[in-house]
Amino acid sequence: MAKIKYKYNPETLTYEKVKLSKTQVFVKVLIFVFAGLMFGVFTMIIAYNLFNSPKELMLERELSYIKDNYKRMNKDLANYEKVLLDMEERDDNIYRVIFEAEPISSGVRNAGVGGINRYSDMEGFDNEEMVINTNKRLDRIAKKLFIQSKSYDEVIDLAINKEKLLASIPAIQPIPNKNLKRMASGFAWRIHPIYKTRKFHYGMDFTAPTGTVIYATGDGVIGSIKKSRRGYGNHIVLDHGFGYETLYAHMSKFNVRKGQKVKRGDIIGYVGNTGTSTAPHLHYEVWKDHKKINPINYYFNDLTPEEYDRMIELSSSANQSFD
Repeated sequence: MAKIKYKYNPETLTYEKVKLSKTQVFVKVLIFVFAGLMFGVFTMIIAYNLFNSPKELMLERELSYIKDNYKRMNKDLANYEKVLLDMEERDDNIYRVIFEAEPISSGVRNAGVGGINRYSDMEGFDNEEMVINTNKRLDRIAKKLFIQSKSYDEVIDLAINKEKLLASIPAIQPIPNKNLKRMASGFAWRIHPIYKTRKFHYGMDFTAPTGTVIYATGDGVIGSIKKSRRGYGNHIVLDHGFGYETLYAHMSKFNVRKGQKVKRGDIIGYVGNTGTSTAPHLHYEVWKDHKKINPINYYFNDLTPEEYDRMIELSSSANQSFD
C-alpha cells in the first residue's frame, strides 16, 4: 500500500494530503514500467549469456550425438573402402584373369561423381566440411559398388560361358602329326624361301602330303574362305569367339562353307601348296584380339609333356620357312 504524504499549510495551520496530478501519476507509472523493462532486459541478457535454455541444451545434445555418429560413420566408411578395394583387386587379378577378361581400368573405377555444386545445399553450416566430406565418400563408395556389381554380372556370364570358352580355344594340332617330325618352321625370325630375306614368321608350318586332312582346332564359325594364287593361297579364317581366330593357309581343298559352325576336330579342308608356298604344307596362325601369337602355347589337349618339349625344340631351330 502506497504511503500517504502530507504537506503543512501555513494558512490553515494544518497538514493536508498531498495530491498528485494526472501528469505526475503518468510520469511515475512510465518510470516504473521503463525500469521494469530495463531490469527484465538486463536479466535476460545475463541469463542467455551465462545459462543455456532447455531447448538449447537439447540442441547441443543432438549436435554432439550427430558429430559422434559422423565420426563412427567415417570409421565404418574406411572399413568399407578397404573391403571394396579387396573386392576390386580380386576381380581384376583373379576372376578376370581366369576368364581372360580385361581388368577394369582405374580411371573407370575412380571416376568422380557428376554434378556441379552437388553439395551446395550443405554449405553455410558450422560443420559443413565434415558433412560434405562424408557425403563425398558415400557417393564414391556407391559408384564403386555399382561398377563392381556390373563387373560381377559380367564375371557370372563369363563363368556360365566357361565351358563354351574352353571348347572354343584352339587347343589341338591342326593336322595329324603324332611323331612331330613334319613340323618345319615355328613362330620366329626365318629366311623367306623365295625372297631369301630375313622375315618374321607369324605362324607354324606343318609339312604334310597334299590332301592330308586339316582339323578345326577349336569350336567356332567359318569367318572367311578365300581362294588365291598369292600370299596365303587358298585359306580359311575360323572365328572361335572370345577374341580367338585361327588361320589355315595354302590349302588344296575346302570342306566347309562360310558361316558354317564347326567343332574342334572337324575336318575343314586339306593340305595343299597354293599361294606363296615352296612345298605342300599347312601354314597355321593363332590370333587373339587381332594380334598374332605363338600357336605353340595352345597345343595342350593332345600332346604329352615329352611331345610338347619336342615340338618346342623343332619350332625353335633356325631354318627356312615354306612361305
